[in-house]
Amino acid sequence: TQQVGQLWQYDASPHRWLGEDEPACSLLELLDDHSRVIPGARLYPRETLLAHLEFLGATFREVGLPLCLYVDYHSFFFTHTPDALTQLGAALRFYEVSLAYAPTPQAKGKIERAHQFWQKRLPALFAAEQIQLLALANPLIDQLRRHHNRHEYHREIAMRPQAAWNLAKQEGRYVLRPPPRCPWWPYVFSMRTTVRVGSDGRVAVGTQRLRIARPPGSKVVRCQHPNGDFSVLREAPAHGKRPEVLLHCPVARSSAGLTAQKVQV
Repeated sequence: TQQVGQLWQYDASPHRWLGEDEPACSLLELLDDHSRVIPGARLYPRETLLAHLEFLGATFREVGLPLCLYVDYHSFFFTHTPDALTQLGAALRFYEVSLAYAPTPQAKGKIERAHQFWQKRLPALFAAEQIQLLALANPLIDQLRRHHNRHEYHREIAMRPQAAWNLAKQEGRYVLRPPPRCPWWPYVFSMRTTVRVGSDGRVAVGTQRLRIARPPGSKVVRCQHPNGDFSVLREAPAHGKRPEVLLHCPVARSSAGLTAQKVQV
């Protein structure tokens, strides 16, 4: 592509990143197709919807919104129902990020080579540093990602990725958009389920059933956030409206269990 932010390649790479004796985990990675800058890379225990939502939401917040993600036909991105969207696809469309699908694995050569870059470096580095926890591995990945972008020469583009990014921006070949100041953001990048209020005026939230201020039988939207919190919305995200949060439940850290808080946004 000719512009920064026009297309970001996106993929997950399952691998025994922390050593042959450790379980495989998944590296989620983004690559700007024009500059070869890696905007984000992060390890997760498994490739899940919540992992994708957390990773993309955090990267977009830090770097900006591309026009399109180039992905495979995984069920997180693609549905065989005509004109239907997966939940992740709907979250992206809410902020006008479209999806393009690679027709074959070979068509994703750039991101596959980026995976090989990490696979050659990270396991040996983690072993040398005796890193066996993702909480310690991810800050190191972020340091290496930034170093790669700024200092490592890329043969195909004949310059360093960050230099190619900066040059494109100077020449007006830059379509990356700043993240919007949108009150729906934390709910769009959450795992949402439409549920009915029970006859007791409660809905299931985590391991509990909590009362909310809606009539029995009415529909509400339960959101599970990547950090483990739950929220209950009166209705699904919609442009031109503001979220009405009926309930917010922070992650329980004590024997008291979930604490329900009524919130108005």
